Formats: sequence, C-alpha cells, structure tokens
Amino acid sequence: MKTYVFEVSFEQEKDGRWSAWIEALPGCATWGHTKEEALEALKESSQAYIEVLLEKGGSVPAGKGVKIMDTPAVTVTV
Repeated sequence: MKTYVFEVSFEQEKDGRWSAWIEALPGCATWGHTKEEALEALKESSQAYIEVLLEKGGSVPAGKGVKIMDTPAVTVTV
C-alpha cells in the first residue's frame, strides 16, 4: 500500500466558482461553487485517476508537488 500526496492549484473564475487541479496529473481537474467543494471533487477525481492509471500498468508521476510514501497516512487540510 502506498500513499500519494499531491499539491493542488486553485483559481477563482469570473463567475465565482473555483477550479482545482493537480499539475502532476495531466487532465485531473475539477470545479466547485466553493474552494472546499472543488477540493472535495478533486479528491474523488484523483483517486479514480490513480486507480485507473495503476490498473492500466502505468506509474504515478514523481517529482515536484508529489510525495509518495510506502505506508498508509492521513492528510489533513485546514
């Protein structure tokens, strides 16, 4: 079991909604009416993204903004 921690980027759109994405995972982006909604949607999207990537034999990109741990972990964002 591995734990993956990714840096998230946010941008508030002109219509007030928030976009969120993970630079290390091309195409993994979501939005929400609030920053919190966008982050929650991104958690779900990135989980699915990683599961499919690994099922297809790919590997999770390492590098800037990514931390990979060989142990289970809990992350807290406040």
